Amino acid sequence: MAESTLVDAEAIAALRNAVKDCSARGLTFASKWASELLLSIPVSRRNALSSTATTSTSAHPRSPRPGHPFSSQTPMASVQATAEATPTSAYPLKHPHVPSSLPQSPEERAHQAQLEALDEDYIASARSLIDAKEYMRAVHWLKDCKSSKALFLSVYSQYMAYEKEALRDWHKLNHSKTQPIMPVNSHLLILLQVVLHAADPFLIFLKALFLKRLGRREEAIESAVLSIAAYPWNWSTWTLLGECVGDGDEMTSLIPLLPLAPTHPLVHMFQIKTLNSLNNPSDHELALCDRLLSEDCFPQSLWIMSLRACVLYHLHDFGSAEVQFKKILTIDPFRIDDIDVYSNILYVTENRLDLSKLAHDFLTLDGNRPEVCCLVGNHYSLRAEHEKAVKYFRRATQLDRTYLSAWTLMGHEYVEMKNSHAAIEAYRKAVDVNRKDYRAWYGLGQAYELLTMHQYALYYYQHATALRPYDVRIWQAQGMCYEEMGRLREAIECLKRALIGADPLETTIHLRLAKLYHDLADYKEAASYHQHIVELCMNANKPVIDYAKSAVHVARYHLLQGGDDLELAKRYAEKVAASNAEEVREATDMLKKIKQAMASKQQAEAKPIAAGPVGSPPATAT
Repeated sequence: MAESTLVDAEAIAALRNAVKDCSARGLTFASKWASELLLSIPVSRRNALSSTATTSTSAHPRSPRPGHPFSSQTPMASVQATAEATPTSAYPLKHPHVPSSLPQSPEERAHQAQLEALDEDYIASARSLIDAKEYMRAVHWLKDCKSSKALFLSVYSQYMAYEKEALRDWHKLNHSKTQPIMPVNSHLLILLQVVLHAADPFLIFLKALFLKRLGRREEAIESAVLSIAAYPWNWSTWTLLGECVGDGDEMTSLIPLLPLAPTHPLVHMFQIKTLNSLNNPSDHELALCDRLLSEDCFPQSLWIMSLRACVLYHLHDFGSAEVQFKKILTIDPFRIDDIDVYSNILYVTENRLDLSKLAHDFLTLDGNRPEVCCLVGNHYSLRAEHEKAVKYFRRATQLDRTYLSAWTLMGHEYVEMKNSHAAIEAYRKAVDVNRKDYRAWYGLGQAYELLTMHQYALYYYQHATALRPYDVRIWQAQGMCYEEMGRLREAIECLKRALIGADPLETTIHLRLAKLYHDLADYKEAASYHQHIVELCMNANKPVIDYAKSAVHVARYHLLQGGDDLELAKRYAEKVAASNAEEVREATDMLKKIKQAMASKQQAEAKPIAAGPVGSPPATAT
């Protein structure tokens, strides 16, 4: 593995600090992520590297090298100091696109450490109150504190309290015309002013969060990058940055602007996770997962293994994805994260036995996790018990209203139940949660197509193709809509687009294109698509019954519709006539006509020769 992907002693130190720093601020998701990543490094290597780091820094253990992105520097370390330092590791943070930040001198950082020490008891008390979800009590006890950590806890507690209030007010307006699409937190602007000029990376993270919630996406991205530059190992910031990314192209343009080298593991993780959330990973992301799971990086990381399984799922390699998930559950049978994705795989592959066992085991483990409810919903859906499936998908959305998969799957169930209006409502909720997910737009298209409202269906299908331009199913669905509307030329263009991402051995789309051209009386084009089907099937040694219909079409074209290759027509007709396909009688009759046509053609070609040698005088009438 390249040296730039090695995880060294300072990486381990940074991860340990991230576990503590994120936990101390109530960022439990980021703390959990860092701890899992830390434990994925083999203990022997972890301890060996830690002892090496202790030995090498024994003269100044509290002065880590600031040029290193894994550095265990205090949260108040400035980006400017980091950028100016000489890199001494495989991951230099010095980068031409590191944004400028408010610099802090060592004296200012020391002052912050003193303030934090004075606030220590209040901070500990506030953390316990936050864990108990008594947010405003935490704010009350932190009101006289001066440190940045205390300020973070106070602002974050207020945010959580106001979010809870906004959600409660939103539910009061259920099914009313005045209910907004999403809960409205009217205190965001006030909270933003508190952290607007902050230098602490965790406060900058809050600033990015508030800006994103206010719809100021570009400013949120800038603040998130600033926070990452000052404290790279807060995964909550990376998650927030990923939520700001609109599509794969924007992702590609953002990578060079990050304050870490493109080969940094965090950049790889961010890229894979974000493209997974956009349902758009590629084989490149699969290779990045393998690199991250190598012996020199995080070989035992279940989180990265799960990322890899999700990449395989989006690439439709369901068999490999299932193997990966089984490996994860063998190592940790109680891991709930991404278990819904595993259930989707078992559903698609119709693995009823494993899905049933998985639903039983995890429902017993924790029935109040939305992922588990989604898993159980898939279980009932595969058994065609759609009402029970809807019940569990709805339960998942009640536990987490932003849980996109549950809204989408609920819509699918309503489509199966032919309840188009309920399906539309569920899909609209999914779109409200995340407008970047093609599945909800595609579902809306399907629901309106069931209502024979093809113009509306086209509108939503077009949204889906904008997000997923090479998805064969969506282009086919658009083609069906245009065909139903009698717009055959547009239908043909959609199906041709579908062929770009289709399997090279695919024949269904070619068959449909042939039909559309036939309906337009363009028999030549229709015959060319039928001939392509015949050649594909013959090359794959498929039985004649699979391509008999197309063979007959080609033969008919050359016999009756302007083609002139009677030899080809004869060969195709003979194959069908000698088979057990339904078209045997038609092919047999056509073969007789083809032979007659060939004989007539031969006679016509022979007539000039029978008239006499070239240059002979014309016969004289008697």
